[in-house]
Amino acid sequence: MGNAYLFAAFNALSFQIVINSPMVLYAKSLGASATVLGIIVGMMPLLVVFQIPAAHYVGRVGYRRFVYAGWGTRVLFIFVMALVPLTSAFLSASTQVALVLMLLFGFNLSRGISSAGWLPWITALVPGEVRGRYLARDAAYISVASFAVFLLSAFWLGAEPKPWRFAVLFAFSAIMGSTSLVFLKRIPDVEVPPERRVSNVPVPWLEMLAFPPFRKLLKTVAAWAFAYGGVTAFTVAFLKVQVGMPDRTILLVNSLFFVGGLSSLWFLGSRLDHFGSKPVLTFSMFMWVLIIAGWGLMAGRVLPSNVPLILALHFLMGLFAALVNMANTRLVMAVVPVMGRDHFFALFSVLSSVVLGLSPVFWGLLIDAVRSMGTPRAWLEWNQYTTFFVGVVAALLVTIYFVRRLEEPRAASLEHLLREILIQSPQRVFLRLWPR
Repeated sequence: MGNAYLFAAFNALSFQIVINSPMVLYAKSLGASATVLGIIVGMMPLLVVFQIPAAHYVGRVGYRRFVYAGWGTRVLFIFVMALVPLTSAFLSASTQVALVLMLLFGFNLSRGISSAGWLPWITALVPGEVRGRYLARDAAYISVASFAVFLLSAFWLGAEPKPWRFAVLFAFSAIMGSTSLVFLKRIPDVEVPPERRVSNVPVPWLEMLAFPPFRKLLKTVAAWAFAYGGVTAFTVAFLKVQVGMPDRTILLVNSLFFVGGLSSLWFLGSRLDHFGSKPVLTFSMFMWVLIIAGWGLMAGRVLPSNVPLILALHFLMGLFAALVNMANTRLVMAVVPVMGRDHFFALFSVLSSVVLGLSPVFWGLLIDAVRSMGTPRAWLEWNQYTTFFVGVVAALLVTIYFVRRLEEPRAASLEHLLREILIQSPQRVFLRLWPR
């Protein structure tokens, strides 16, 4: 799996530039509204809907060939995207935004189609008893690479970056994406059973949705996607607009998100296989309520917008986002049956991703709709970002309700997980450090 980890690392060096904070800052420099930022962030998960028709062809083409073709196509879109900032001399800002949206559509469309083969491929490669360990290490590689690329982006762009600096950064993203394809091609392929390659039997989508453990997981993931969908984009917008941070500082602060993601390996690591996903999701959701409440109090000017607090919030966001993603992925691997696995994974990815794509658009429209708000109310100032964070907290509370109804065989209790995290693990660390 070394090639899979290296592919994940170089892929992160590429896509974090194109679909994360650097692209948000570039669009913001062109005067993009919150709704446009929501479209940029939501486009990638929204276009995963094409996994549904693509899942029919994965078995015929083969996992590696199918994924490689899609990933290669999206790299071509990044190379073209690198030319857009150079057009600032003769194109208006609105035209550049339109070009970026068009190219991002092609990038995310090719990614959405080809990703139909990734989860079935990896599930067939990785034995069930070590999938939690694989997901933790995969998340660690992605976090290290993402942290590195955010530092690079911060120092390269500076406080007020010129368009050509964005062009060079996007070209770097394309080169890293090309490098990731080398390692993708080295991952061993898996033979698709003949009956899955040539089967013309209609897919029983409704029966799949009616499968109780899968249906409950879909509700949970959809609620989480709605709550989380706009958080990364609009915390960046909040720091840029309301706090007044320069671009370099925003990217440096955002890099702590990936340090938190890397810490998930130490925080949980292979213990995800031991405890199961349900207690991890429950604990993580309660922590997310506290994190977003912290952002809301900062937006309402109850807490000061100082760098230490913002760094702490980004670290915790990265840690618990990684735990939620690992737990959800492991749980879907555990509950879906072998028969129809490709289509179960496609349905899981599509339904959760559609919500994840629509969520930032919804939150962006909400923020633009209440933009004029800013009147102090008692001890809390109600403004567009206070409204956003309060809405996210409400969505997280709904998510907790669905998490408690999940079905998972052999999952430990939440009390068992908390005892391990808060008591037993610190005791083991203390005993190792105690002089003998």
